[in-house]
Amino acid sequence: MEGTVSMPIKSMRLENRNYLAAQYVKGKLHHFFSYHPYESLKDRVNHLQTRTFPRSELSSILIKMNKAWGASSETLRQIERLQHPESVVVVGGQQAGLLTGPLYTIHKIISIIKFANMQEEKLQIPVIPLFWIAGEDHDYDEINHIFTTPNNKLTKRKIAQEEWLKVPISDLHIEKTKAEQWMKQIFHDITETEHTKPLVEKLFTHLGKANTFVDFFARIVLDLFKEEGLVVIDSGNEDLRSIERDIFIQLIERQPEMTKAINSTAEKLHQAGYHLQVDVTPSDANLFYHDERNERILLMRDGNHWVGKHEEVKLTTEELRQIAREHPERLSNNVLSRPFMQESLLPTLSFIAGDGEISYWALLKHAFHAFDDDIKMPPVIPRLSITLINARLKKLIENRQLDERMIINNGCHQVRLNWLTAQQNPPVQVIFKEAERQLRQTHEPIQSLTEQVNPTLRNEAEKNLQQLLRTLQYLEQRTINEMEKKYAWELSQFKEVELGLRPREQLQERVLNILPFLNECGANIINAILQQPFSFKEDHYIVFLQDLT
Repeated sequence: MEGTVSMPIKSMRLENRNYLAAQYVKGKLHHFFSYHPYESLKDRVNHLQTRTFPRSELSSILIKMNKAWGASSETLRQIERLQHPESVVVVGGQQAGLLTGPLYTIHKIISIIKFANMQEEKLQIPVIPLFWIAGEDHDYDEINHIFTTPNNKLTKRKIAQEEWLKVPISDLHIEKTKAEQWMKQIFHDITETEHTKPLVEKLFTHLGKANTFVDFFARIVLDLFKEEGLVVIDSGNEDLRSIERDIFIQLIERQPEMTKAINSTAEKLHQAGYHLQVDVTPSDANLFYHDERNERILLMRDGNHWVGKHEEVKLTTEELRQIAREHPERLSNNVLSRPFMQESLLPTLSFIAGDGEISYWALLKHAFHAFDDDIKMPPVIPRLSITLINARLKKLIENRQLDERMIINNGCHQVRLNWLTAQQNPPVQVIFKEAERQLRQTHEPIQSLTEQVNPTLRNEAEKNLQQLLRTLQYLEQRTINEMEKKYAWELSQFKEVELGLRPREQLQERVLNILPFLNECGANIINAILQQPFSFKEDHYIVFLQDLT
């Protein structure tokens, strides 16, 4: 899209941010990380220049992978730049959610691209934006649905395809008929606009060309960010496994030292009062073995043996090394070993992380040293956190004189109740509060009298008071219920605002999908959001969207 598009944005503080992540961005956890998130990255570049990476092999795999997903010429140009000896990458990743999953995946990609562009301008070297699809993960229930809001009601739309085995998402074939039916339901849930038809055609085309859930995800992402040269990698790709053999062997051989380092750091974090996103134990192997059905089995270390968590398999260290050498496709990483694989393959300038990821990366500094003395944990940069507000929601917020920052932090329930009870003069709550006060005052002589006559009667008098108060509370609630019926239309607007800004009492980005925003404003909103002057030091941004037809 030509020209700069200016959209109003606001920064804000999040009240309930993950405590460890909040302390990290304040610089209070620097001893758990190798780099400060907001300092110059020149030292990091110098460190990367001392190391070697499989640039040629990786570039060939990436070109094959991205071409298969219909990547743009700009993406292919970025991959070619990876062969430049001074080039580096900004990387972040997520599972392959349907229609890209929750909005935070889109925000993470925007963060990767923005940060890569900023650093290329500062460092004057090629900086490549790379998104790492966690295709080796098997958590199908995490990716098989999105939430929509038909008739002002949050609804979970789950694809009818059922999966029972813990198969990597990279290998999970998508059942086209069920996926098409699911997509038709999704589009039935949203209001048709001038953007709907081309959006439907494009998404159904991507689905038609996709074989797996990862294929479908990658095609959409590469299309949305085609002008930005985003490079996508699937961690579960079999060709990629071919250049990971030696890294798997190193993970196997260094496992005792790495696990010891992770557990020691976890203990220090616990003692410092931090809650971790992952549980760690001294027997963690942090690797998965794939059985003959390609089902992932989490391995634990038991002396010289590597056993399934539920004793599904038992291997000696030498047998596991042999599997790594001859059949690396039968191994995969978990969240704690993936950073080492990623760091061994890629010249990582920085890793873009969500708050939960910051929590488990805090465990890894000394584990990196245990893995390889020549490797340092990369700088961990908190991703951009964003709430999108369309024109309709903006108008409702203004008409109701609401504070969008307060709603994002706390929701709309109390504001809605305050508005409702204020529709009577005096307000309902004031009337019933005064009635309660007078009831207690009127009842006090009765309680005093009963105590004088017989102290045991005081309990009966107290029970009588509580019964009267419950009757009063019941009448108050019935009054509010009747008022809710009377003001149903006005209250639905409060509900709509809450669904848009804080659904399920969570940040918008953790629940809603990008689809309704593309449908309302057009695909150009991606470019427009990318053009906004975000700072990575802010907790959260509010972006007021415009139709960019």
